[in-house]
Amino acid sequence: MSSRDCVLQSINHRQPAQLPLDLGGTPSSGISAIGYNKLKNALGIHDRNNKVYDVVQQVTQPELNILDALRVDVLCLGRTFNTGAEDWYDVSLADGSLAQYPAWFKIREGKNGVFEYYDEEGELLAKMPRGATFFDQTCFPYLEGYPDSYKDLPKAMNKVLWQKLAHSPWDNAGKPDFWEELRRRALELRASTDRAIIITCGCNLFEWGTFLRRMDNFLMDIYADPESVETLLDALMEIHLASLEKVCNALGDIVDILRFGDDLGMGTGMFMSREKYRAVFMPRHKKLCAYVHSHSSMKTFLHTCGSVYPIVPDFIEAGYDIINPVQISAKDMEPERLKREFGGDIVFWGGGCNTQTVLNRGTPDEVYDHTRRMIDIFFKDGGYVFNTVHNIMPDVSEENMLAMYRAVHEYK
Repeated sequence: MSSRDCVLQSINHRQPAQLPLDLGGTPSSGISAIGYNKLKNALGIHDRNNKVYDVVQQVTQPELNILDALRVDVLCLGRTFNTGAEDWYDVSLADGSLAQYPAWFKIREGKNGVFEYYDEEGELLAKMPRGATFFDQTCFPYLEGYPDSYKDLPKAMNKVLWQKLAHSPWDNAGKPDFWEELRRRALELRASTDRAIIITCGCNLFEWGTFLRRMDNFLMDIYADPESVETLLDALMEIHLASLEKVCNALGDIVDILRFGDDLGMGTGMFMSREKYRAVFMPRHKKLCAYVHSHSSMKTFLHTCGSVYPIVPDFIEAGYDIINPVQISAKDMEPERLKREFGGDIVFWGGGCNTQTVLNRGTPDEVYDHTRRMIDIFFKDGGYVFNTVHNIMPDVSEENMLAMYRAVHEYK
């Protein structure tokens, strides 16, 4: 069975012959740059290649030889861009190990060793203190209030680090032949691999509200100023649907999975009531999923962190095929409960190892036992792709990474 068949069987809720595995298929199912250097060292690979393709989260695009060694079954389409040596430059990470940044990502060192990113207009959009391992957002375009018109919404969105510092392939989207080139490279990738292919498209709604207005303001707006919120969301939907039209036209018959994102939960509960989600966000999520399903053969993948148990039935009704990262440490996100209640209707992509307290703090034996238990729960009857709960972080030891993958490979 090919890797692609293995993934597709599982996401169609059939039990595949072996456990499908993801590492680096999306910027929320990968590995930090520091963690990647540790993983390579653990695998006995000591070259200096480490391409930080998501500079905000400092997440690496794993190399094919690493994916081969781990028998990973998924590829990110973004890896087909920025393939030349001239597309990268060397940097030192927070722990002193080496990596490469994209050539377009030019940062300054400010006061107290803070790394800063300024846009072409000289506005500070992101910063990372020395010793830290991700960039923080510094510009919130609608911080003082909503605009009278959304004709300049794309310009405002480009002031947000998540868009301005977008990972591949979207860092190439401004080029005049981008869509033709995207399709060409997707066809080449499809012909050269038997792995499943995934494209990350974002199309966030709740999160864009927090990016533009800041989290505290937008959470209050949802209840205190719902009319302004809905007007903003409608403007965002116009942009998202126009983007999805281009994505589906270019990739809908090539790529297997399209990843959306919208973090809706905290560790202790949801950001809003279920009623508010169903009234404001769910109808729009349903429209996004329906567009993809009616204009392509791609499955829809939702990345949403935190405690989202109350609205998993709503995700299913909205048309999402896959949920990630399955934050099993959050309230009401017990793996047995999730699998029992929803395993026949939605695919769990993640939840395979707790990255908050087990993978980083447990002993290798504890990591191994925990991983085996999560796989036993989630993999039964298909509907599962193994991944950690979000990215493998810098504080994970080599020994614990190897213990986790040893447990995974016993199912492969």
